[in-house]
Amino acid sequence: MYTDAQVRSLTPIRSSVENRPLLPDRRDVFLCHAWDDRKGAAKQLHDLLESHGVSVWFSEKDVSLGTTLLREIDKGLAKSRIGIVLVTPALLRRIQGEGVAEKELSALLARDLLVPIVHDTTYEALREVSPLLGSRSGLSTAEEPMADVAAKLAELVAP
Repeated sequence: MYTDAQVRSLTPIRSSVENRPLLPDRRDVFLCHAWDDRKGAAKQLHDLLESHGVSVWFSEKDVSLGTTLLREIDKGLAKSRIGIVLVTPALLRRIQGEGVAEKELSALLARDLLVPIVHDTTYEALREVSPLLGSRSGLSTAEEPMADVAAKLAELVAP
C-alpha cells in the first residue's frame, strides 16, 4: 500500500496512465536499464513485475536476433504506457556516455509517464548526473525491497 505522500506524488502519473488508450501489443511498462544490469537487478525487477501480471518491454526478451536494436527500442517506447528507469551505478555511468541507455532516457524524459527506481545508489547521485530524472517522483530499494517496489508499480498500472 502507498503512503499518503507516495499517493500524492504518483496521482498525476496514475491519471495519465489511465487515460492512455489500449492499443494492440501495448505494454504496461518500458524497462530502461544499463546493459550491465540485464542479468541482475533489471531481470529481477522484470520478473517481479510480470509475476504481478504487468506486461514489460524488456530488451533482453523483446529484441530479436538480427534486428536493429535502436529501432526495436523505439517501437518498445511507442508501445509502452509508462517508462521505468532502473537507476543503478551502472546506469549513471552509461547515461553520461551517450549510449543506448542515454537515448532511452532522453525519449522517456520527453514524456510525463516516467518513474525512476533507485537501486544501489542515491537520489543525490542521480541528480548529479540527471537533474531532470532526479526531480521525478519514484521509489528506492534502499527504503523498501524490490518485491515491494514491483507491487507498487503493478498497482500504478493496474486497470
